[in-house]
Amino acid sequence: MTEQWDIGFVGTGVMGSSIIKHFLHAGHNVNIYTRTRGKASPLIELGAKWFQTAGEVASHSNIIFTMVGYPQDVEEVYFDESGIFKNGQAGSIVVDMTTSQPTLAKKISNHAKSLQMDALDAPVSGGDIGAQNGTLSVMVGGEREVFNKITPLFNLIGTNIVYQGKAGAGQHTKMCNQIAIATNMIGVCEAIAYGEKAGLDIEDVLISISSGAAGSWSLSNLAPRIVKDDLAPGFYLKHFIKDMKIALQEAELMQLNLPGLVLAKKMYDELAAKGYEDNGTQALINHYK
Repeated sequence: MTEQWDIGFVGTGVMGSSIIKHFLHAGHNVNIYTRTRGKASPLIELGAKWFQTAGEVASHSNIIFTMVGYPQDVEEVYFDESGIFKNGQAGSIVVDMTTSQPTLAKKISNHAKSLQMDALDAPVSGGDIGAQNGTLSVMVGGEREVFNKITPLFNLIGTNIVYQGKAGAGQHTKMCNQIAIATNMIGVCEAIAYGEKAGLDIEDVLISISSGAAGSWSLSNLAPRIVKDDLAPGFYLKHFIKDMKIALQEAELMQLNLPGLVLAKKMYDELAAKGYEDNGTQALINHYK
């Protein structure tokens, strides 16, 4: 029988909500915090317990997951007076699933150790679809023993769970993921733009190219949304810009030039300035219209 946990979860956005549902369906107690209680109502109806601060969640949980927007949000939920570290229990585990800075992941890990807690950085990939289906890729940094201990929980939400190394390694791996997506999305959108200009039926085009050498997750899952003019966020464009910015900062520290990523971020910045920041990453197609 799987060990039962008192799980805390801070951040109930597009992906967090689905992850919480998997934990609830598996029989775990789940304590949640999000800034707007109303947004958590469907989860409360399923049995989650809502608290007014991240710290209150931490005080009632022996493992706390966080999945928020930006590195500054991560800093807040962990280090503020009403945050996790000021109110959590010794012996508990914190798992940051936000795509954030590797340096911040190391800071969280070091501070957790000083409080007799354990920490993992465990960003995910797979978007809203992967979260709903429990098929996320989870890339994990931290101590291997801690990773092994909570792998049954990762198995509830993902099908590709890989231990990447010490603290920060999960975040570095997610940067590799985002770099690959950034230039791939340019290719997906340019293929669609080209096909439309040539007068082709794009749905038929996608059938042909999605299963060939051009195949990718973005081509299979986001290109059909583009065809339907569905720009709803499986992953927010504004958050993708944040991720690209982090990747470029880390690359600069390593004296690594990434011209494809520079181009992609420039294109997404232009779309954000035009009001597309709350759309999904597939909104890049509007660069070609």
